[in-house]
Amino acid sequence: MEEFFGLGVLWLVCNFIGGTIRHIYGSIWRTIFKKPKYKYKEYVFGIENSKNHFDIHGHQFNNLIITIVFVAIIITILS
Repeated sequence: MEEFFGLGVLWLVCNFIGGTIRHIYGSIWRTIFKKPKYKYKEYVFGIENSKNHFDIHGHQFNNLIITIVFVAIIITILS
C-alpha cells in the first residue's frame, strides 16, 4: 500500500513539474509567435473535452520525460 501511494505522489509531482516547464516554455513560444495560449491545467492534465487517447496520456508522458531531463540537468549542474 505504501508503494502505491509513494508512486502516486511521485507521478503527481513529476506531472506538475513537467507541466509547469511546458507551460512556461509554451507561453513564451506562443507569445513570440502570437498563437493562442493553452491553460496551465491543459499542460498538466491534457486538453479539456477530448476523447483522443494521446491528449490524456500523451501529455502526462511528456511531463514525465521533461521532468526526468530537468532533474538530470540539475544533477549535472550541481555535481
